[in-house]
Amino acid sequence: MEDLDYFLNNYLNYMNIIKGRSKNTIKEYSYDLVNFFRFLSTKSTDIDSTLFENTDYSDLSIKDIEKVKLSDLHSFIAFMDKLHGNTISTRSRKIASLRSFFKYLYDIEKIIKENPAEKLETPKKSERNPVYLTFEESVTLLNTISKEKNEFIKRRDYAIVTLFLNCGLRLSELSSIDLNKIKNETLTVIGKGNKERTIYLNEVSLEAIIDYLKIRPDCPAQALFLSNRNQRMSNRAIQYRIDKYLKKANFDIKVYSTHKLRHTAATLLYKYGNVDILALKEILGHKNVSTTQIYTHIDDERLREAVSKNPPAGDRKSVV
Repeated sequence: MEDLDYFLNNYLNYMNIIKGRSKNTIKEYSYDLVNFFRFLSTKSTDIDSTLFENTDYSDLSIKDIEKVKLSDLHSFIAFMDKLHGNTISTRSRKIASLRSFFKYLYDIEKIIKENPAEKLETPKKSERNPVYLTFEESVTLLNTISKEKNEFIKRRDYAIVTLFLNCGLRLSELSSIDLNKIKNETLTVIGKGNKERTIYLNEVSLEAIIDYLKIRPDCPAQALFLSNRNQRMSNRAIQYRIDKYLKKANFDIKVYSTHKLRHTAATLLYKYGNVDILALKEILGHKNVSTTQIYTHIDDERLREAVSKNPPAGDRKSVV
């Protein structure tokens, strides 16, 4: 009988070739499912992360998967939350991984008689406003980078943060930018769901890129942003650089991150750029406008201005 890795590989190939999921999504689903197999193979839930990540699940078979119940899935989510302190977003992704995998086994492979993940619910997200830097704080962050002594690193990192703050890019989108994807005043990126979108670069973004390209090493690599070894900068390397500057600028890195810079771009675009919600949805690459709507609840000044300009508020004498 085929082992679990056989079905896992078939599933990941299906998600890649048939469903067209992005490399990052497939990588995350694979990580979640391998951890689920480890959880099934682990005899105790009182285990640290190092031991857990080295758990051998080769003794499991598809017969063990057939025995999985909804309660086992709940236990896994709770266990991973205890082990890593997962956020609601991470928890939701793990649930999506499980639902997708069991649906595949039930509908496509037809090797399980029941789908235990069918009633696995996604946790409700809290309606909190996004965390972002103000315009003044964004300038402070850029000024901090300008003090970097290494000229190559300074221009590169300045361009990176400028794109984050002006274009609302996801980390994976920024790290995957190739030189041939920049044409005139546009940038083409591959977003979630492997979907391509065009981003229009404003003047400061173009200037930052051009300034960096003047000293970018001439090498075969197509990646826009290079490491000191002339290789594409990884997501982790970019996060490390951003964290460094956030610390120097006295921002709490437990609160602010590369994703919060994306929030910042969206907020400033909505606040100062006269961008409506549908245009902002396209800029950010959101699938649904409901995701973009969080940025419409953050500008109290705009709300005050709108109310103050309301006709009945304009002339008290006109009120009978």
